[in-house]
Amino acid sequence: MNTVNDIINWIWKTGLIYWLFYFGFAIGKPFIESKIKHAKTAQQKELWTLLQQVSMTVVNSLVGKDMTGQAKFVEAVTQVQAYLANKGLHVDMKQVQAAVQAAYELSTLTPTIDPDKNKDDKQPKKSDPVLEAIKTAPNRANKLTLDKTAEAKG
Repeated sequence: MNTVNDIINWIWKTGLIYWLFYFGFAIGKPFIESKIKHAKTAQQKELWTLLQQVSMTVVNSLVGKDMTGQAKFVEAVTQVQAYLANKGLHVDMKQVQAAVQAAYELSTLTPTIDPDKNKDDKQPKKSDPVLEAIKTAPNRANKLTLDKTAEAKG
């Protein structure tokens, strides 16, 4: 027992204990910080997943309502924000709006409008002038392949 007491006394008197504490903190601090960062990242990922699920549920619940699109959007954002606030989760309004917009775009229940499809058949379809110029421009390669009288030189 006397030997153990002498060793502890020697560690204390030489300052080795302070060096061990310093070394432990120097090694342990980055490890603990990385664990905290990983936990925050995982928590944010789960929060975003919950936000997407709640947004999709709210959007699908508003499909049959007799409201304008903008009113449905505002209502959906309000409902999602209220749900998250009731759970104690605070999310930026722009992120909630982005999640609701994404839910509207991904929902199979909301109608999609094709912007390329003309509602009025009387209007001619607009064409790209550059594409038309390429189609009508003389092409030397086409001229050589279509001209059977030209012989290969070489």
